[in-house]
Amino acid sequence: MEHRLVSGIEKALGWDGPGSVGTAFARGTLADPSLLTRLMTPYRLLETIQRRHLANPQLRCYADGNELHPSSYLSTVVNRRRQAVSQADMAALGVILNNGGTIVLDSVDTFDPTMEVACRALGWWSGELVSVNCYLAVGDTDGFHLHWDDHDVIAVQLSGEKSWEVRGPSRPVPMYRDAEQNVEPSEDVVWSGTMVAGDVMHIPRGWWHTATRIGSGNEGHSLHVTFGITKRTGVTWANFLSDAARADADFRADLENTHGPINDEYLVSKLADLVRANPPSSYLDQLRVSAPPQRHMPLVSSFGALDEMAVVAVTEFPPNITVSKEAVQVAAGGKKLIFHARAEEGLRLLLSGHPVSLHGGGADLKALAAHLTKEGLCAPLTEGLSWGYTDLVPSLNSFGGLSTSG
Repeated sequence: MEHRLVSGIEKALGWDGPGSVGTAFARGTLADPSLLTRLMTPYRLLETIQRRHLANPQLRCYADGNELHPSSYLSTVVNRRRQAVSQADMAALGVILNNGGTIVLDSVDTFDPTMEVACRALGWWSGELVSVNCYLAVGDTDGFHLHWDDHDVIAVQLSGEKSWEVRGPSRPVPMYRDAEQNVEPSEDVVWSGTMVAGDVMHIPRGWWHTATRIGSGNEGHSLHVTFGITKRTGVTWANFLSDAARADADFRADLENTHGPINDEYLVSKLADLVRANPPSSYLDQLRVSAPPQRHMPLVSSFGALDEMAVVAVTEFPPNITVSKEAVQVAAGGKKLIFHARAEEGLRLLLSGHPVSLHGGGADLKALAAHLTKEGLCAPLTEGLSWGYTDLVPSLNSFGGLSTSG
């Protein structure tokens, strides 16, 4: 999948692929300013909040660096069916912003198609799950205090400006659930300065950072997004092994019983066999092909055939396509599907991550698209989802070339 944001981040940070994620602090500027408003604007963020039923902590507000109680910006509304739902009090949010406050909306990719597709593209690129949070601050307001995250972060300043301080780690690759608490900030200031519209920054896991608008004046604002990239670790691999061990009765058995303690060497040997059968590389491969799409539009035959529509792959990671003389196997989204060898070209097209127009395509391609959609690997390109790709990811026609609308 080719996405303007991914290529823009690589160029801005001087990266050649995702290998640099999590290795060192990096900062640069996106070369294409039109990308910023295409991703998100302050009013589009407010409209997203306005049209959703939200609750804390997904929606949070701050003033003077302190988190506000949810009752100051969330209201419970009773609809005509006497159902109580939580939603944002937009007038209250306006007061918070106009008085110099901050609004944070987590996991914006669950609401906004542009952010959904951006996270999917970054996931295909990095091989890791990605989500995005939005931060909107107005006036001379403080931000978050010095802290660290348990995932790698790519921050993009979309409009306005915000001052940052980034420090190195005080504990190598810390985790929130760790053997030791990581509470003492590092004294090593790696970078201190102001992020302006178009700036992009990579903060590795465990690196301390803080952001503020104190001293920026009462009239300005800041809108930035953070893409959180959660990489797998040796601990998550060990957790996977623990789950895999549950399939074996010997591991489920009591370590001590009426017959005495279990044979140490026997269980240690079985654990060693389990480890050898599931090395880290195999674990990562299994994780990526087994992850189901977080969101998928079902195929409903009563709505009509896909003949004149477009479809797009919606798996969290690039599908694994294996070709033999007789068949093609597709492993993705928790599914393993077998197709005739002649389906390879169509499968690579439909599972490319690019929207594919079926207009003018053959019956075999349309049948293949319908099957992949039924299995949850592809989805119809609805008007809403299409907006997430428009001008960001090139579309392909049924012959594999760029379409005129891409």
